[in-house]
Amino acid sequence: MIVAILVAFFEQVSAEKNVYITVIAIAVFMFGMMQLSAKTPSKNQDNQDKEEKDV
Repeated sequence: MIVAILVAFFEQVSAEKNVYITVIAIAVFMFGMMQLSAKTPSKNQDNQDKEEKDV
């Protein structure tokens, strides 16, 4: 993800901007963020667990 961010930034700074490289870098970054957020538990997970135990 860090490489994708760096590629996107360097592509924006360059004299000849290639839109395809920027789009691919953003897509890789978004895919990485999706994978990372899937591993993060929800803030409401504890509340849901408590409600299920009470029922």
